[in-house]
Amino acid sequence: MESYPAIEDHGLIGDLQTAALVTCDGTIDWFCAPRFDSPSIFAALLDRERGGYFRIAPHDVRYVTKQLYLPGTPILITRFISADGVAEVMDFMPVTGDRATDAHRLVRMVNMVRGSMRFRLECRPRFDYAREKHQVERHPQGYVFRSRSAALTFNPVDPVRQLLSQGGNVRLEDGDLVAYGTLNEGDTGGVVLETTGTEPRIIPPAEVQGMFEWTRDYWRRWVERSRYTGRWREMVERSAITLKLMTYAPTGAMIAAPTAALPELVGGTRNWDYRYTWVRDTSFSVHALLGLGFTEEVSRYMNWLDERIREAGDHQDPLKIMYRVDGSSDLHEEILDHLEGYRGSRPVRIGNGAADQLQLDIHGEALYAMHLADEQGIRVSHQVWKSTVRLVDWLCHHWDQPDAGIWESRHHPRNYTFGRVMSWVALDRAIRLATRTGRPGDIASWADQRNRIYNQVMARGYNRERGTFVQAYDENVLDAALLSMPAVGFLTPSDPLWQSTLSAIERELVSDSLVHRYDPVHSPDGLPGHEGTFNMCTFWYVEALARSGRLDDARLTFEKMFTFSNHLGLYAEEIAATGEQIGNYPQAFSHLSLINTALALNDLLDVEADARRRR
Repeated sequence: MESYPAIEDHGLIGDLQTAALVTCDGTIDWFCAPRFDSPSIFAALLDRERGGYFRIAPHDVRYVTKQLYLPGTPILITRFISADGVAEVMDFMPVTGDRATDAHRLVRMVNMVRGSMRFRLECRPRFDYAREKHQVERHPQGYVFRSRSAALTFNPVDPVRQLLSQGGNVRLEDGDLVAYGTLNEGDTGGVVLETTGTEPRIIPPAEVQGMFEWTRDYWRRWVERSRYTGRWREMVERSAITLKLMTYAPTGAMIAAPTAALPELVGGTRNWDYRYTWVRDTSFSVHALLGLGFTEEVSRYMNWLDERIREAGDHQDPLKIMYRVDGSSDLHEEILDHLEGYRGSRPVRIGNGAADQLQLDIHGEALYAMHLADEQGIRVSHQVWKSTVRLVDWLCHHWDQPDAGIWESRHHPRNYTFGRVMSWVALDRAIRLATRTGRPGDIASWADQRNRIYNQVMARGYNRERGTFVQAYDENVLDAALLSMPAVGFLTPSDPLWQSTLSAIERELVSDSLVHRYDPVHSPDGLPGHEGTFNMCTFWYVEALARSGRLDDARLTFEKMFTFSNHLGLYAEEIAATGEQIGNYPQAFSHLSLINTALALNDLLDVEADARRRR
């Protein structure tokens, strides 16, 4: 690869167990298998020279590219347009099902729409984050790339098979495959990569067509289950598909993002591995998925969460903040020194050292999700409720202590206001659950601790000198996480204490409608450098404006956020000062916050419209 593509110049494809990123020029530069959190096979996104990639693109042709999804699906179409012809590369991964498997397929089909065009194909895998050497085996009907721990089978589809059979058009370069060939109008062919390492075979076009139709129909049937009919259907639908793509089907767990080590500042050190399931992120997704009508997905995630609650409650421990998709919690963080990082952003980290932090707020998100699911008839078993009671009892005795906070500070622990607010949410929702279902629990004790938290937040989380709620007790720094206080019911949106906080956040953290999570200069987090605005916080801001009655401001800010998505409607974690997307991509929290905001804002706009009609 000659240079790094912009982060937003990628589309996402996946099979509900793993995923791949495809650039606007037809390059797969990120793919891990057999799971999202497995070692990479292609990782040129993190090192253009060493990482490995698979590219199909025109050769020695001046062209422009356009990229789109087949409507209602994550099937990606990359169009190459030149004076001599128009070609399309279609990328997708057939859905693997609910059983964990090592067998995954990347389907890449080329269709010559008009004219003719010479193509170059390069398949350059680099197994185990480019730490393992591999060999390529030539077979009569294809190729196998094999390393010590993994393999990749290259299965051609006509007319690519014909091109590969012509000796002058194909060469092997130190274990890599490079091929050239001219396609003419009407030619259709491609490659199916399989992670099995089995004997390659020539795949008939009809078989690939069957894979395509099955994948297309699966996704369209899934999308049709959505009951959202509001104002922003296209963006909401794309966000829902993206969240589904980041869900590990065998367990129902949703990862934060399918990538690792993409920087929050290009050239900086805030480069984290997000290929894991955060209790916070996925619990917030319950509201979004229920709002769209996807109760099956919520049920599967709640089963996964129930197991984590049982593990924590039975050992009288707090929840861990993140897990692997299978529920295991070994997320040892290490640095890959041999990779230069995206545009030189070092270090490249895999694993996540924040996994062992104490973050009190996640108990609020977990109980909030359990409460919402229960309202929709998705109820926990007796055994899970017993574990939940033990977890809530643990929180009653431990909520009043410093923690690492929602932003996972690697500085010293602090008394974060948001952590206390969400601890209040945990106890409040536990009380509601026990009361509604008649299940046992020390409701009197829970209510006493809930009230203590509320009074403490009002006394210490609100800085009377500056007239705002603050990030942590005895400090005067703002925090965008506080934007969620009305949404979780801690305060009413009209409360003067909240309105003064919202005004201060607008003055200090909002920049042209985009929201910084906090000011790292005045709130040290133990890391050097700065960062962009957080998309999730901007969506929270929109909802806060809407709940405060400022619907015109909310709608304009929401519509502005759409201009920061990429050409496919995808969002990374942050927006840089230049308007570029930065951080891991695509980000589940960005997309679930978009959905939640669209649901809330649409309802409030409907109420306003009804009121106008009655007048």
